[in-house]
Amino acid sequence: MPEPESPVTFPPAFLWGAATSAYQIEGAVREDGRTPSIWDTFSHTPGKTAGGETGDIANDHYHRYRDDVAMMADLGLTAYRFSVSWSRVQPTGRGPAVQRGLDFYRRLVDELLSHGIKPALTLYHWDLPQELEDAGGWPERETALRFAEYAGIVGEALGDRVEQWITLNEPWCSAFLGYGSGVHAPGRTDPEASLRAAHHLNLAHGLGTTALRAAMPARNSIAVSLNSAVVRPLTQDPADVAAARRIDDLASGIFHGPMLHGAYPETLFAATAAVTDWSYVQDGDLALIKQPLDALGLNYYTPTLVSAAPADGSGPRADGHGSSESSPWPGVNDVAFHQTPGERTEMGWTIDPTGLQDLLMRYAREVPGLPLYITENGAAYDDKPDPDGRVHDPERIAYLHGHLRAVRRAIADGTDVRGYYLWSLMDNFEWAYGYDKRFGAVYVDYATQARTPKSSALWYREAARNGELPPVNTIE
Repeated sequence: MPEPESPVTFPPAFLWGAATSAYQIEGAVREDGRTPSIWDTFSHTPGKTAGGETGDIANDHYHRYRDDVAMMADLGLTAYRFSVSWSRVQPTGRGPAVQRGLDFYRRLVDELLSHGIKPALTLYHWDLPQELEDAGGWPERETALRFAEYAGIVGEALGDRVEQWITLNEPWCSAFLGYGSGVHAPGRTDPEASLRAAHHLNLAHGLGTTALRAAMPARNSIAVSLNSAVVRPLTQDPADVAAARRIDDLASGIFHGPMLHGAYPETLFAATAAVTDWSYVQDGDLALIKQPLDALGLNYYTPTLVSAAPADGSGPRADGHGSSESSPWPGVNDVAFHQTPGERTEMGWTIDPTGLQDLLMRYAREVPGLPLYITENGAAYDDKPDPDGRVHDPERIAYLHGHLRAVRRAIADGTDVRGYYLWSLMDNFEWAYGYDKRFGAVYVDYATQARTPKSSALWYREAARNGELPPVNTIE
């Protein structure tokens, strides 16, 4: 008879959180002075989102935030990561703030604190004010300067109550899905512009960090959330290993290089030389970008498996983020992407907790001593209520159990992981997928806006309350 497994326990101060973003849940897109972001424009463009769906109403969180915070408290959350809508605070992306917009976030933060939930504020989760895109968007240096102004405004307004700050969420998606493959807003397909965007997002992070430090108490923590890839070569053949390095440079090194080490990888310059000369990197930029951080956020869903592409041009090239003609990998035309083996979520992403452990261990080596947070991790499944109105999602419970065990293994190996933010608190607008993909621990009936905690939410509540993972079959 097998021995019972030892309890999987977490440190007492470990944060048990969930995450959302503004455009995905808030709705109220025309209220209190808010103007369109690039996602408003993109989602209203025919053919860009599944079923032509938009975030106009989404989860109506703008009007229901009090009930949502009460739900978070009932689910035992000790932290909640949300993002601020830039165009709700600064409608043109420049100039003075609209206080009505800031007041919503003041009320939200006060509500969280009154329930004992630590707010973690993300300044930018992909929703650039449309006026800044009309002026050139992230490929233009001016956008980074405008971001610093915006960061200072929000930091001054909320820095007395919010201690955890994140400058950017997944800048890779903003740069390469927005300006490379075009599957995200603003939907441009310009390889050189995507690399310019990446640099100016890096610059925005550095300038924004400086602006936050000038506006807030020194006790506050400033981080960035990166979706650095876990890139694995198909074989140990030198050509496959080199292919993995090229993808890793564009997925990870292009951001953590400047932010954490003050330099871009030299191999990145070599791989992209046919696309850009990098002349937009001005003297002093790298020093501006490399600001001391108090923590690092890491988002993880699935590993990436690549090889050198066959010389005859056969084999897979695109990685699901665009066609070979509109690639999110500028300058890299000689890499083949492969489906990793194993069970998959509704997104088609392979479930592999070892990738999360590898990611944490990598950054423990990259920046020893820097606290780490998992700022997103989760899975989409085809969740449906049963005849009694309950929503059972045992697959998500198994997913969370496996990935939280991987986090605990990384902690046991000496990695300083301070918290975990489940993606997502509730089903929401899933970007170009519209409302088709459900990542939430809470089921949302979009017709009525009724919220129903799924069995995974109840399982996660037990984990958060006890600091220990329940068995996967605890919740019926």
